[in-house]
Amino acid sequence: MENFWTYFEVLAPSIGVGLVFWLAIRAIFRADRNERAAENEVREEAAHKGIQRDRPSPGPRG
Repeated sequence: MENFWTYFEVLAPSIGVGLVFWLAIRAIFRADRNERAAENEVREEAAHKGIQRDRPSPGPRG
């Protein structure tokens, strides 16, 4: 049982850091997926209304 706690003390920090990293990356990917879905909805709504979003507006030089 003493070996278990020795191994646990050695591996716990690495596992903890790995878990935090995994949670952070998972949150980033979920936020990106949700942002892309929201942008797609806006684009579809704009297309339905006939609005051109990607057309550059004329600048001050015309």
